[in-house]
Amino acid sequence: MHGLSEERGPAEGHRPATAPAPGPVLEHSEPVTIPTDHGSFSVIGWRVPEGHGAPATEHVSLTAPPPPGEETLPPLVRLHSECLTGDVLGSWRCDCGPQLQLALERIHRHGGTVLYLRNHEGRGIGLVNKLRAYKLQDAGADTVDANTMLGLPAEARDYTAAARILTAMNLTSIRLLTNNPDKISKLEALGITVVEAVTHQVPARTENVDYLRVKRDRMHHHLTHLTPGENS
Repeated sequence: MHGLSEERGPAEGHRPATAPAPGPVLEHSEPVTIPTDHGSFSVIGWRVPEGHGAPATEHVSLTAPPPPGEETLPPLVRLHSECLTGDVLGSWRCDCGPQLQLALERIHRHGGTVLYLRNHEGRGIGLVNKLRAYKLQDAGADTVDANTMLGLPAEARDYTAAARILTAMNLTSIRLLTNNPDKISKLEALGITVVEAVTHQVPARTENVDYLRVKRDRMHHHLTHLTPGENS
Protein backbone atom coordinates (compact mmCIF):
# COMPACT_ATOMS: atom_id res chain seq x y z
CA MET A 1 0.00 0.00 0.00
CA HIS A 2 1.35 3.39 -1.00
CA GLY A 3 3.29 5.15 1.77
CA LEU A 4 3.12 2.20 4.16
CA SER A 5 5.62 -0.46 5.12
CA GLU A 6 4.86 -3.95 6.36
CA GLU A 7 5.70 -5.37 9.77
CA ARG A 8 8.73 -7.24 8.44
CA GLY A 9 10.30 -3.83 7.70
CA PRO A 10 11.18 -2.53 11.21
CA ALA A 11 10.21 1.00 12.23
CA GLU A 12 12.89 3.63 12.71
CA GLY A 13 15.69 1.14 12.19
CA HIS A 14 14.58 -1.05 15.10
CA ARG A 15 14.45 -4.82 14.70
CA PRO A 16 11.87 -6.71 16.76
CA ALA A 17 13.43 -8.58 19.68
CA THR A 18 10.93 -11.40 19.13
CA ALA A 19 8.95 -12.68 16.18
CA PRO A 20 5.95 -10.49 15.36
CA ALA A 21 2.69 -11.55 16.97
CA PRO A 22 0.71 -13.88 14.70
CA GLY A 23 -1.98 -12.27 12.63
CA PRO A 24 -2.46 -10.22 9.47
CA VAL A 25 0.39 -8.04 8.26
CA LEU A 26 0.92 -4.90 10.32
CA GLU A 27 1.52 -1.83 8.16
CA HIS A 28 3.22 1.43 9.07
CA SER A 29 4.26 4.68 7.41
CA GLU A 30 7.80 5.93 7.20
CA PRO A 31 8.77 8.14 10.18
CA VAL A 32 8.31 11.88 9.76
CA THR A 33 9.25 14.74 12.08
CA ILE A 34 6.36 16.68 13.58
CA PRO A 35 7.06 19.79 15.72
CA THR A 36 4.72 20.39 18.67
CA ASP A 37 4.43 22.70 21.66
CA HIS A 38 6.52 20.16 23.58
CA GLY A 39 9.22 19.75 20.93
CA SER A 40 9.73 17.63 17.82
CA PHE A 41 8.81 13.95 17.60
CA SER A 42 9.45 11.20 15.08
CA VAL A 43 5.92 10.14 14.14
CA ILE A 44 4.77 6.86 12.55
CA GLY A 45 1.24 5.92 11.54
CA TRP A 46 0.24 2.29 12.08
CA ARG A 47 -2.56 0.30 10.44
CA VAL A 48 -3.56 -2.74 12.48
CA PRO A 49 -6.09 -5.31 11.19
CA GLU A 50 -8.88 -5.94 13.70
CA GLY A 51 -9.68 -9.49 12.58
CA HIS A 52 -13.11 -11.01 11.85
CA GLY A 53 -13.23 -8.93 8.67
CA ALA A 54 -13.46 -5.61 10.53
CA PRO A 55 -11.66 -2.62 8.96
CA ALA A 56 -8.11 -1.97 10.12
CA THR A 57 -7.63 0.69 12.80
CA GLU A 58 -5.01 3.44 12.44
CA HIS A 59 -2.87 4.41 15.42
CA VAL A 60 0.11 6.76 15.77
CA SER A 61 3.40 6.65 17.69
CA LEU A 62 5.40 9.74 18.69
CA THR A 63 9.00 9.06 19.65
CA ALA A 64 11.81 11.19 21.09
CA PRO A 65 15.41 10.15 21.83
CA PRO A 66 16.59 9.89 25.44
CA PRO A 67 18.92 12.58 26.78
CA PRO A 68 22.53 11.85 27.76
CA GLY A 69 22.65 9.69 30.85
CA GLU A 70 19.28 7.99 30.25
CA GLU A 71 20.16 5.92 27.19
CA THR A 72 20.60 2.70 29.18
CA LEU A 73 17.23 2.90 30.95
CA PRO A 74 14.31 0.81 29.66
CA PRO A 75 12.34 3.00 27.25
CA LEU A 76 9.56 5.15 28.65
CA VAL A 77 6.17 4.48 27.03
CA ARG A 78 2.73 6.02 27.37
CA LEU A 79 -0.30 4.25 25.90
CA HIS A 80 -2.89 6.99 25.45
CA SER A 81 -6.46 6.01 24.66
CA GLU A 82 -8.27 8.18 22.14
CA CYS A 83 -10.59 10.74 23.78
CA LEU A 84 -12.16 13.21 21.37
CA THR A 85 -13.88 15.21 24.10
CA GLY A 86 -10.78 15.53 26.26
CA ASP A 87 -7.93 15.54 23.74
CA VAL A 88 -9.55 17.70 21.03
CA LEU A 89 -12.36 19.66 22.68
CA GLY A 90 -10.58 20.18 26.00
CA SER A 91 -13.41 18.75 28.11
CA TRP A 92 -12.95 18.97 31.87
CA ARG A 93 -15.13 15.93 32.57
CA CYS A 94 -12.07 13.66 32.38
CA ASP A 95 -8.30 13.97 32.77
CA CYS A 96 -7.44 12.67 29.29
CA GLY A 97 -6.37 15.93 27.63
CA PRO A 98 -3.99 16.97 30.44
CA GLN A 99 -2.62 13.42 30.63
CA LEU A 100 -1.80 13.49 26.91
CA GLN A 101 -0.06 16.86 27.17
CA LEU A 102 1.90 15.72 30.23
CA ALA A 103 2.90 12.52 28.42
CA LEU A 104 4.23 14.46 25.43
CA GLU A 105 6.19 16.76 27.73
CA ARG A 106 7.68 13.88 29.74
CA ILE A 107 8.48 11.75 26.69
CA HIS A 108 10.21 14.66 24.96
CA ARG A 109 12.22 15.40 28.10
CA HIS A 110 13.22 11.82 28.95
CA GLY A 111 12.90 10.06 25.60
CA GLY A 112 10.54 7.25 24.69
CA THR A 113 7.25 6.82 22.87
CA VAL A 114 3.66 7.98 23.19
CA LEU A 115 1.40 5.47 21.43
CA TYR A 116 -1.97 7.05 20.64
CA LEU A 117 -4.58 4.30 20.41
CA ARG A 118 -7.72 4.69 18.34
CA ASN A 119 -11.01 2.83 18.98
CA HIS A 120 -10.49 3.33 22.72
CA GLU A 121 -13.05 6.13 23.10
CA GLY A 122 -14.90 5.88 26.41
CA ARG A 123 -12.64 3.03 27.59
CA GLY A 124 -13.61 1.16 24.45
CA ILE A 125 -17.40 1.68 24.29
CA GLY A 126 -17.26 4.33 21.54
CA LEU A 127 -18.09 8.02 21.32
CA VAL A 128 -21.90 7.77 21.02
CA ASN A 129 -22.14 5.40 23.97
CA LYS A 130 -19.77 7.57 25.98
CA LEU A 131 -22.07 10.56 25.47
CA ARG A 132 -25.04 8.40 26.45
CA ALA A 133 -23.13 7.46 29.60
CA TYR A 134 -22.49 11.17 30.27
CA LYS A 135 -26.26 11.74 30.28
CA LEU A 136 -26.67 9.05 32.95
CA GLN A 137 -23.79 10.57 34.92
CA ASP A 138 -25.57 13.93 34.83
CA ALA A 139 -28.52 12.17 36.50
CA GLY A 140 -26.29 10.85 39.30
CA ALA A 141 -24.66 7.62 38.08
CA ASP A 142 -20.90 7.25 38.35
CA THR A 143 -18.79 6.27 35.35
CA VAL A 144 -18.86 2.54 36.13
CA ASP A 145 -22.60 2.34 36.80
CA ALA A 146 -23.45 4.50 33.77
CA ASN A 147 -21.73 1.98 31.48
CA THR A 148 -23.39 -1.04 33.08
CA MET A 149 -26.80 0.68 32.96
CA LEU A 150 -26.31 0.80 29.18
CA GLY A 151 -25.47 -2.92 29.14
CA LEU A 152 -21.82 -2.16 28.47
CA PRO A 153 -18.62 -3.13 30.32
CA ALA A 154 -16.95 -0.57 32.58
CA GLU A 155 -13.65 -1.33 30.81
CA ALA A 156 -13.65 -2.62 27.22
CA ARG A 157 -10.21 -1.64 25.92
CA ASP A 158 -8.13 -4.22 24.03
CA TYR A 159 -4.35 -3.75 23.97
CA THR A 160 -3.55 -6.34 21.28
CA ALA A 161 -2.81 -3.65 18.70
CA ALA A 162 -0.62 -1.82 21.21
CA ALA A 163 1.39 -4.96 21.92
CA ARG A 164 1.87 -5.65 18.20
CA ILE A 165 3.10 -2.10 17.58
CA LEU A 166 5.41 -2.11 20.60
CA THR A 167 6.87 -5.44 19.46
CA ALA A 168 7.47 -4.06 15.96
CA MET A 169 9.28 -1.10 17.52
CA ASN A 170 11.42 -3.37 19.73
CA LEU A 171 9.72 -1.95 22.82
CA THR A 172 9.10 -5.22 24.62
CA SER A 173 10.60 -4.27 28.00
CA ILE A 174 9.41 -0.85 29.07
CA ARG A 175 8.76 1.68 31.79
CA LEU A 176 5.07 2.48 31.46
CA LEU A 177 3.54 5.86 32.28
CA THR A 178 0.29 4.75 33.91
CA ASN A 179 -1.82 4.74 37.05
CA ASN A 180 -3.82 1.73 35.83
CA PRO A 181 -2.84 -1.78 37.00
CA ASP A 182 -5.29 -3.37 34.54
CA LYS A 183 -3.32 -1.87 31.65
CA ILE A 184 -0.13 -3.42 33.00
CA SER A 185 -1.61 -6.90 33.43
CA LYS A 186 -3.20 -6.86 29.97
CA LEU A 187 0.05 -5.74 28.31
CA GLU A 188 2.10 -8.37 30.13
CA ALA A 189 -0.38 -11.07 29.08
CA LEU A 190 0.39 -10.01 25.50
CA GLY A 191 4.15 -10.42 25.93
CA ILE A 192 5.23 -6.89 26.91
CA THR A 193 7.32 -6.69 30.09
CA VAL A 194 6.57 -3.68 32.27
CA VAL A 195 9.72 -3.29 34.35
CA GLU A 196 8.40 -0.17 36.09
CA ALA A 197 5.05 1.60 36.39
CA VAL A 198 5.69 5.36 36.46
CA THR A 199 2.83 7.29 38.06
CA HIS A 200 1.17 9.71 35.65
CA GLN A 201 -1.13 12.01 37.65
CA VAL A 202 -2.56 15.39 36.68
CA PRO A 203 -4.33 17.88 38.97
CA ALA A 204 -8.01 17.30 39.66
CA ARG A 205 -10.70 19.83 38.79
CA THR A 206 -14.08 20.43 40.39
CA GLU A 207 -15.62 19.02 37.20
CA ASN A 208 -13.72 15.70 37.26
CA VAL A 209 -12.79 14.96 40.86
CA ASP A 210 -15.67 12.49 41.26
CA TYR A 211 -14.62 10.79 38.02
CA LEU A 212 -11.08 10.46 39.40
CA ARG A 213 -12.33 9.09 42.71
CA VAL A 214 -14.23 6.36 40.83
CA LYS A 215 -11.02 5.54 38.95
CA ARG A 216 -9.25 5.20 42.29
CA ASP A 217 -11.94 3.49 44.37
CA ARG A 218 -13.73 1.25 41.87
CA MET A 219 -11.15 0.71 39.11
CA HIS A 220 -8.10 0.62 41.41
CA HIS A 221 -6.07 3.28 39.62
CA HIS A 222 -3.06 4.45 41.62
CA LEU A 223 -4.10 8.03 42.36
CA THR A 224 -2.44 9.43 45.46
CA HIS A 225 -3.22 13.13 44.98
CA LEU A 226 -6.93 12.87 45.85
CA THR A 227 -7.95 13.44 49.45
CA PRO A 228 -11.37 13.22 51.19
CA GLY A 229 -13.33 16.39 50.50
CA GLU A 230 -11.02 17.54 47.71
CA ASN A 231 -13.00 19.37 45.02
CA SER A 232 -10.44 21.25 42.93
